[in-house]
Amino acid sequence: MKTSDMIIMCLNNLRRRPMRTFLTTLGVIIGTCAIVVMISFGVAMSKSQEEMLAQMGDLTMITINNWSGGDPDIPTLDDKMVAEIGAYDGVEAISPIVRADWGKIVIDSGKYKYEDSIYGANLDALEKLGYTLAEGSYPQGNEKEIAVLFGSQAAYSFRDTKKSRNNYVYPWDQTGSGEIPDPYVDVLKDDMTISITVTDEDDKPKIKAHKIKCTGKFAEDYNKYETVYGVFMSIEDLNRLNEEYNKVNGTSGTSSGGNKKSYETVYVKVNDINSVEAVEEKIQALGYNTYSMESIRKPMQEEALRTQLFLGGIGLVAMLVAALCIANTMYMSIYERTREIGIMKVIGCVVGNIRTTFLMEAGFIGFFGGVIGVVLSYLISFLFNVFGGGTSFLGGGMMWYGGGGGSSMSVIPPWLVVLALGFATLVGLVSGYFPSNRAVKISALEAIKHDG
Repeated sequence: MKTSDMIIMCLNNLRRRPMRTFLTTLGVIIGTCAIVVMISFGVAMSKSQEEMLAQMGDLTMITINNWSGGDPDIPTLDDKMVAEIGAYDGVEAISPIVRADWGKIVIDSGKYKYEDSIYGANLDALEKLGYTLAEGSYPQGNEKEIAVLFGSQAAYSFRDTKKSRNNYVYPWDQTGSGEIPDPYVDVLKDDMTISITVTDEDDKPKIKAHKIKCTGKFAEDYNKYETVYGVFMSIEDLNRLNEEYNKVNGTSGTSSGGNKKSYETVYVKVNDINSVEAVEEKIQALGYNTYSMESIRKPMQEEALRTQLFLGGIGLVAMLVAALCIANTMYMSIYERTREIGIMKVIGCVVGNIRTTFLMEAGFIGFFGGVIGVVLSYLISFLFNVFGGGTSFLGGGMMWYGGGGGSSMSVIPPWLVVLALGFATLVGLVSGYFPSNRAVKISALEAIKHDG
């Protein structure tokens, strides 16, 4: 018997008892719908949690804090070690963040002076580390002057050295006009120099002022507070200025956060959220303290998974009932078609074809029920997302509100659709397995004598 003939026979048999077929398929529809919708709540919960964490910080960032205090068992976090960590699988970018001691280095533009936070970093890694620019561009490496990047509000930290009071411009409206005043210095256009300070004013040595060029301004990001009021330059330039300070002032101090020998803070960017844990464990194995959002995300994800399993289990009960309905329908169909089965055997129909025919019928019920169930799931999901604001779920002591603040209460990803269709079809096939075996075991002679 051809496959096409068996398909046509299956469809005709299902059409012959429309009400029974509908009621049996309805069980699959309800089961599929229950599973998809319930799991979609868990998926939405997980997605909402990740969005919340993303607002708190980059989920793929790891901060290394080198607080070893000279422990000989912990390797020095120097340039060599930074390069070694940067070569780990999954690491996309890495950079130490070095802060110059306050007051050691100043930036001048005429009579205006900047004495706030100055940082050193690998400038070519900042973009991958999540630092974004509102204006200008990152240094290209071919600048004649020392290239710097200013924080979004750093220009307002210039003070007028000719005034003893009211010598700052503040980044808010002070006159009631509704306009925010411009800072003293346009850092993208005005000429600026950078130099070290001298501690002994009585015997002030001659110091060299280096020209600097601001190539860009950071977009304001309070998760990276240094992008607001800080100024960035390359670590090499910062170390050179620090050496000048030590030479002129006769000191041997280092800038806060590190020097050429060791760094206190290093930022690591991982290319995938799923790789963060593995990279962080390797760094911790070296003896360094680390921080990432993974320590918060992982417990939340585990809780979301438990919630998905719980909600999916509720839908699974409905699918189990549907499986029993399919099995019952197939057994009834075999009883009603006993004579037909006997005739098929007498005319030489292969036993395997008889089994396949009944399995197909059960599989069709599962598949069509799954398709309709998925379509209804999308409709129910849409209604929940539109009208379900304020609805809450309680799981593991955490209250989650869906449908508010831009987050969806129900999310149906493509993998869930494929899983639901496959599972519904599988339920149909499994439910039809024992009835189909019962069909092939019927004696042809007894089947022909059967009154059906």
